[in-house]
Amino acid sequence: MKIRLLALLLLLAPPAYAQSAVPDLPFDSVPDFLKLPPGMNFGEVSGVAVNSKAHVFVFTRSNSAHGPAYAPTAAQLLEFGAKGEFIREIGKDLYGWSFAHTVRVDKDDNIWAVDKGSDLVVKFNQAGRVTQVYGRRKESADDETKPWEHPTPPLPHIDGLFRQPTDVAWDSDGNIYISDGYVNSRIAKYDRNGDWVKSWGERGSRPGQFNLPHAIVVDRNNNVYVGDRSNRRIQVFDTDGRFLRMFTIDVPPPAGTRPVNGNTPTGERLAAVIGAPNSICITSGASQVLFVGESTFPGRLFKVSLDGQVLGVIGRSGRQLKQFSGVHQLACPTEHEVYAAETSNWRVQKLIFPGERQTSTARR
Repeated sequence: MKIRLLALLLLLAPPAYAQSAVPDLPFDSVPDFLKLPPGMNFGEVSGVAVNSKAHVFVFTRSNSAHGPAYAPTAAQLLEFGAKGEFIREIGKDLYGWSFAHTVRVDKDDNIWAVDKGSDLVVKFNQAGRVTQVYGRRKESADDETKPWEHPTPPLPHIDGLFRQPTDVAWDSDGNIYISDGYVNSRIAKYDRNGDWVKSWGERGSRPGQFNLPHAIVVDRNNNVYVGDRSNRRIQVFDTDGRFLRMFTIDVPPPAGTRPVNGNTPTGERLAAVIGAPNSICITSGASQVLFVGESTFPGRLFKVSLDGQVLGVIGRSGRQLKQFSGVHQLACPTEHEVYAAETSNWRVQKLIFPGERQTSTARR
């Protein structure tokens, strides 16, 4: 009880945006790493994942050229080889494609795509065949089918259905955790067979509540890390949804930092976006660390220990190589190699940190 009370008091206290002695980490970005077929371009790149063969999967908001000006379908899942060569498109014209959000690869190299627009999480096997579907898309034939509304408080959630889900992760037993998401503000849990177990969380700012759970990862000790983006924090739970702790990233941007789009935030708006966890990945090595990405501003990446200590700052906002805007998903097969999917810059950057060979492979 004392621990929970202390966590609540820390949450309600005025935030201090000054984490001292955080170094800028040196890194390189591989130019033009992913090689698309002639005449083909990415749209907003919302998702990136890497499998055990170092193949790179990109979920991009593309394929919208024949849609209406407003609310077109925008989702394509593409696979690239270890050297960046284009291999194939997975699930072309799939019923589940509406608005790409994230893609993950599990320990067996199954590919999981989370589509915010269709409210679906789709599992593909290595051959690119759909093997499981979580959630259900609204039927096009129903006259009440329309975009979700966002009432306050939100409408009660329904077990097994999603409203704008955002991400997926697994524990060591194969249980599945889905962050759900823009409307429901909860975490859904299924067992390894795909049977519903439970959910936890609701809209709010207290420990165990969420205001847009946007990213989720699980460490080797089965701690569940949730990027609670609009609350500007990462919350940590056990596999039953019991709140363990939380931490924030409190590194102010350098003076003169400017966003790629829009006016530079100031005051309360600036305080609300510093370190807000737009994306999270976790390494698979012997000593795990997190990489966390901000949104379009300040636009940086951070290397973070599992207890929440910021180990380094990576890059800044901008359009050039080694700059970022809208890092929507990260993949980190090792702590020396990170892939960053950017929505604002319509690309994936492959980042190399000192000590890693250019031919680095993914997790073993």
